[in-house]
Amino acid sequence: MTTGVVLLNFGEPSEPTRENVVPYLERIFLNNASLEEADTEEEARERARQLAERRAPGLIEEYEEIGGSPLDPQAKAQSDALADELDARGYDAETYLGMQFTEPFIADAVEAAYDDGVDQLVALPIYPLCGASTTIAANEELQSAADDLDWDVPVAEITGWHRHPLYNQIRAENVRRFAEAHDVDLTDDDTELVYSAHGTPRHYLDEGSRYDQYVEEFCDVIARKLGVESYTLGYQNHENRDIPWTEPDVEDAIERIGETGDAERVVVEPVSFMHEQSETLSELDDELREEAEELGLDFYRVPVPHDDDRFRTVLGDLVEPFVGDFDPGYYQFRRCQCADSPDAMCLNAPVERT
Repeated sequence: MTTGVVLLNFGEPSEPTRENVVPYLERIFLNNASLEEADTEEEARERARQLAERRAPGLIEEYEEIGGSPLDPQAKAQSDALADELDARGYDAETYLGMQFTEPFIADAVEAAYDDGVDQLVALPIYPLCGASTTIAANEELQSAADDLDWDVPVAEITGWHRHPLYNQIRAENVRRFAEAHDVDLTDDDTELVYSAHGTPRHYLDEGSRYDQYVEEFCDVIARKLGVESYTLGYQNHENRDIPWTEPDVEDAIERIGETGDAERVVVEPVSFMHEQSETLSELDDELREEAEELGLDFYRVPVPHDDDRFRTVLGDLVEPFVGDFDPGYYQFRRCQCADSPDAMCLNAPVERT
């Protein structure tokens, strides 16, 4: 039996052109159209176009400054690494890369798996922390793509996986190595560890998403692994719509540190990300750094460990029960509480007591 493992991701334009960026933004805004009321699909599409036109110039400038997004090649390298890992473990599996908002789209990945004649699919979102518009939406899109092909293929959906022990070790050691390389003591009173998490609209949390809870528990565990007693958490919010987002904004968090004089330096860990992209290379390295330095703070940003050799082991562990056809519960998977699908499994759900 051949398994098709589809690594699901956000996607970003590799070329900073209007022809690439505007359609990309339109897809994002349309995908989140439920955040605003629209009487018809036509109205929702028009609103998405308006928002995309308004946001595009600034985003194009960000992409030009960073030389285009490196997300896609990094994601492709992870897909290839997982293929090698599964082959080394003796499994008959193919890996495919599917993006929510840029090519290759999730539908393209599903169609490629269909053409290859795989017997089952495993949906693997490369989002460490489960969110409604990322993890859940990507899995739903994969299932819809299979339905559109009238393909009655078994689909195993993986959702939250930030509790994987080796992944926690990778992130903690990555922060520690970075701090040591820059001669920064994370336990010094003059040093503040700042977690910068990707923001999400409050609407999704009110609808039942546990994203903020996952962020908070993950940050706390990593801090404990680092021996850090206190830290700051802020969110990178994209307030293109006039709606509430997660709080506090990471900019506000940095401002508070600078104004209170609680620290002389900040070490920023982009806790939600498994790739370098515009949110890290532009929003953090340029914009947040500038704000911090204007406040008199030394600024250090931890790189994303996207190319850590051990990450292929994490991904291999996540898909192995489904590729190997044994009970996912053996690897501590349980029925996901955030997804409606009965086929969605995660490492976050509480143990059911009988």
